Amino acid sequence: MTSKPTPITLANDPLAPYLIAPGWRVGDLLFLSGQASIGRDGSIVGVGDFDAQLAQTFANIETVLAAGGSDLSKVVKVTIYLTDMANFPAILEARKRWFTPPYPADTTVEVKGLALPELMVEIDVIASV
Repeated sequence: MTSKPTPITLANDPLAPYLIAPGWRVGDLLFLSGQASIGRDGSIVGVGDFDAQLAQTFANIETVLAAGGSDLSKVVKVTIYLTDMANFPAILEARKRWFTPPYPADTTVEVKGLALPELMVEIDVIASV
């Protein structure tokens, strides 16, 4: 038996103006859209401050996971997009802060830019429920 994909919804969704679903539940898996340092009011949090952007990005991930019935402990795959690979050491510290062993599978890539020029990091995840 297959499960019908169901969108994850948020009240006051900051991604709504970009016509992006926060994520989808398919069976027992959640597929989140890339999360970045966008506050609930749609503003960019931490312009020029990588650590502040990373913290807001993880807060957003936690919000979407909770709305889908999951949490960070159930993340199995992470894809991280950085505009500057010099920030990679902060990613290593973030893994220790937000995840526990065994750590999720991970892909980290440097990109020329993200959807909004002030953004320095975007992260998407796959999690179980």
